[in-house]
Amino acid sequence: MIRKHIYFSGEVQGVGFRYSAMYLARPLGLTGWVRNLTDGRVEMEVQGEERAVEQLLVQLHHQRYIVIEDMDAREIPVIEERRFTARSY
Repeated sequence: MIRKHIYFSGEVQGVGFRYSAMYLARPLGLTGWVRNLTDGRVEMEVQGEERAVEQLLVQLHHQRYIVIEDMDAREIPVIEERRFTARSY
């Protein structure tokens, strides 16, 4: 089990990124959250089996309209959590 804190930049706001992340994460059994930032980036914390987290990131790179130009990710401690949600600013 791992947890990653990730900042995405590129064409990541106004293209359904948060909805896509939720839609893709839940069937993979992932928990965490995703939100837009005021500087145009998207921030995410995602937790689950390492293979599932990697699968989510690959799938996000292949979504229509989403263009991830940079991704800054680091591992952080796992926490108790039940689901994956979208947050507002």
